[in-house]
Amino acid sequence: MNEIKLTEKQFDLFRDFVYKESGICFNIINKIILESRIVSAMKEKNLSKVEDYYKLVSSDREELKKFLDNITTNLTKFFRNRPNFQLLKNYVLPKIMEYKKTGEQIRIWSAGCSTGEEPYSIAITCLETPGIKENNIKIFASDLSLNSLVAAKEGRYESHKIESVPKEYLDKYFYKLSSGEYSIKNDIKKLITFDYHNLKHRGSQTNMDIIFCRNVLIYFDNEFVKLTVNRFYDILNEHGFLFIGHSESLFGLNTKFKFNNIDNSIVYTKN
Repeated sequence: MNEIKLTEKQFDLFRDFVYKESGICFNIINKIILESRIVSAMKEKNLSKVEDYYKLVSSDREELKKFLDNITTNLTKFFRNRPNFQLLKNYVLPKIMEYKKTGEQIRIWSAGCSTGEEPYSIAITCLETPGIKENNIKIFASDLSLNSLVAAKEGRYESHKIESVPKEYLDKYFYKLSSGEYSIKNDIKKLITFDYHNLKHRGSQTNMDIIFCRNVLIYFDNEFVKLTVNRFYDILNEHGFLFIGHSESLFGLNTKFKFNNIDNSIVYTKN
């Protein structure tokens, strides 16, 4: 097979298609990422014409899911940006509990959960918060990547993946496998429901108390960020909280969220 190279017109075709289907933006800076993933997929399917691959992904929903999975970046780690989790434990969860009736669950959504490190970190933080038991929390975790979701549900991690987990949490919430990997204990797994979700579309999530959508919005343009954030606002309960990535901001987007800087960590609340 000859070397495959996308023309500018072909790149624009895929770029616009990806944006329409997922909201993810590719430009001149990250163009090489999209091109390389397309070429790799074509070689795997033994296709030589770019147009044939485009017809495939644009006409078959399962192939579309695989394609979107292939172009997403799934960089994550346990307790990423630790001040967020300190704020969750010391301020956000106690504040939410003030408004909860006896037996009413705290509902949390990890949007863009990748391979599971974030929702598992959230679950551990909840259980380490005084006054919260397993039956007090329900965590929903979603991602665009099917491969990531499979890994997240399995909850097995190589030793270098758990380096950011405090030792006391490692002993309490993980067990070591004969392979040298670490597995999340079932008591933690059962707190989380993993599901496929494309932020481009409305999901089934409702009545959330806390939403984590960190290091996801950076892949979207302002119009799509505003659309997504407004959906978050609508499904959050009255005293809800939104965490986004430390390199992300809602500044200038004219959303209804209120910016808060608490203990050197940023969180947004319903106004």
